[in-house]
Amino acid sequence: MNNLYSFYVDCGRQGSLAGLFIATQEEVDKAIGKEMYFGEVLGKHSDVQGTLEAHEITLVSTDQDKVEWLLGLLGTCVSGFNPLEYISQDDEDYDEDEEE
Repeated sequence: MNNLYSFYVDCGRQGSLAGLFIATQEEVDKAIGKEMYFGEVLGKHSDVQGTLEAHEITLVSTDQDKVEWLLGLLGTCVSGFNPLEYISQDDEDYDEDEEE
């Protein structure tokens, strides 16, 4: 069952990253504790990376009609960043092929 989640991470004086995304609870649970790599999204030499922590993701809605409507209209990344798309390829315990 897909849900709508918000993502927010404070990157200190560089800025912050935020987003709304659609995923299952299992996908979110599996991603917690994994390394993320965003690259230079906050400017040259910013090299934003870190570990996805549970407090950075908030459940926004479980309303299946609304979630499925958004999914059909916009895909899994509704706005901003979907942290699940930035899980490091080097993380051996996380296989993105299992998500799809």
